[in-house]
Amino acid sequence: MIVPEETQDDIKELVVARLRAIPADREISIGADGSYKRDELIQHVEEGDRVGQKIIEVEMSFLRALKEGALYDD
Repeated sequence: MIVPEETQDDIKELVVARLRAIPADREISIGADGSYKRDELIQHVEEGDRVGQKIIEVEMSFLRALKEGALYDD
């Protein structure tokens, strides 16, 4: 799916804002890509590299699941 550049920028801003809520010294594992601290993750998202794209994909999947109620017990 092709996403307009303006929308991509909005998504990056959203993901960066969510990452800023994580403590700066917390490390997050991105599978075989290794572990990264918050500021490293933000840098990858802003650069739009492979790791940054993976972080965006995971965050957006989480937000979609949250919106659809998939994370709530009935």
